[in-house]
Amino acid sequence: MSCRRLAAAIHRLMIKSSLSSCAADAATPAAVPVTPMPLAAHVRATLVLGLPLVGSHLAQIALHVTDTVLLGWYGTAELAAGVISTSTFFILFILGAGFGKAVMPMVATALGAGADDQVRRDTRMGLWLSILFGVAIYPVLWFSGALLLALGQTEEVARLGQQYMRIAGLGMIPALISMTLTSFLSSTGRTAVILWVTLIGVGLNLVLNQALIFGRWGAPELGIRGSAVATVAVQSAGALAFAIYAARAGALRRFRLFSRFWRPDWPAFAQVFRLGAPIGLTSLAEGGLFHASAVMMGWIGTVQLGAHGIALEATAMAFMVHLGLSSAATIRIGNAAGAGDGRAMRDAGLVAVTISAFFGVAVVALFLALPGQIIGLFVDAGKADAAGIIAFGTKLMAVAALFQMGDAQQAMALGLLRGVQDTRVPMWIAAFSYWVVGVPVSYLLAFPLGFGGIGLWLGLATGLFLAAALLMWRFWSRLPR
Repeated sequence: MSCRRLAAAIHRLMIKSSLSSCAADAATPAAVPVTPMPLAAHVRATLVLGLPLVGSHLAQIALHVTDTVLLGWYGTAELAAGVISTSTFFILFILGAGFGKAVMPMVATALGAGADDQVRRDTRMGLWLSILFGVAIYPVLWFSGALLLALGQTEEVARLGQQYMRIAGLGMIPALISMTLTSFLSSTGRTAVILWVTLIGVGLNLVLNQALIFGRWGAPELGIRGSAVATVAVQSAGALAFAIYAARAGALRRFRLFSRFWRPDWPAFAQVFRLGAPIGLTSLAEGGLFHASAVMMGWIGTVQLGAHGIALEATAMAFMVHLGLSSAATIRIGNAAGAGDGRAMRDAGLVAVTISAFFGVAVVALFLALPGQIIGLFVDAGKADAAGIIAFGTKLMAVAALFQMGDAQQAMALGLLRGVQDTRVPMWIAAFSYWVVGVPVSYLLAFPLGFGGIGLWLGLATGLFLAAALLMWRFWSRLPR
């Protein structure tokens, strides 16, 4: 065996041993003298890493908010079709995004262990899996009209939704590539570039949507298809920008990320798959809960579905803050796990959860104080159904305030567990909480018990709170003491 291969094998054994001692069996980390970091320093480190990620996540959701607002101004049928089709696209996206998300804790742990070669191997195979998934899933998007009809949507909504997804499906691969590269960049501390690229994408998306949905500035009026074209263009531009930065930025060149990209690395491929598949399925379980609620809301009525989509956009914007903090927690705990520092793992987790909880309380107050004003930002008051959407959306915002804390804490718990590369059991916890409990409770409250759309959202809250409790218990009970 060559010296290079022997060194790589030793690095892999070091990483595996470190993870096993820090997480899998809750064993005590190696007895290496470590000076504990003050909690104030943990707060600063979490915010320095997390705030740009929060900003980039907020900018990312702003892309979807822009689509929802403009489609709402264009027409009620287009709004309903946009809600259900983007929800369907997102469900498929988050399933494939598990491979990109797996890169984040793997790279963070490899960096903590000083294994630069492993960083390149894991990231490259994450890109491979992302591309393969994007190719495999496109037929589902092409024939999505039949799927939407089978889910009980009207013929008009299914027709418009299929028009959207046949075009939007072309953006699946660049979107997944961006997910993998942002995981790599985040773990190496390059969070600012993620924020700036995403902010530029928001501006580009706004201009393209205005031009292509409404036919402004000499562009053709494409309606919902114009929204899909704009989305694909922004996703492709973002993926290209991230790839160029990852390959050419000074300190990142040492990883030689795209060197011999065509060569397979089956051990790394298998490891990314083993960690990423449960992450994708966990996200699918959570996203599927909201998608199921959108489908059932469509059974109640088009106005209710439109209000549901708007209320979800508002809650999603708040959720992006928790998601950014969760990613920061994943990276910091992964670094500590790679270094074998159990005290740092515990303190980093405590700080991240506390910051998230403070923000959650502020969002609850906002949702309760200004529900009608928030919903009103998304609709044209001159449209015939605007009053009904605002009235029903205002009621949903009250329930959104109820489950805000549960949604935040389950996201934080998943981030903490991914930091120690614990993904399989959380997958089963999520599946149980969302599908064995959350979806049946939503259906029971909405239809047999007659609470309608409000009952649907109360079911969402039930599943989210249960998942938060179980996932938090798993993380804190398994940490080294």
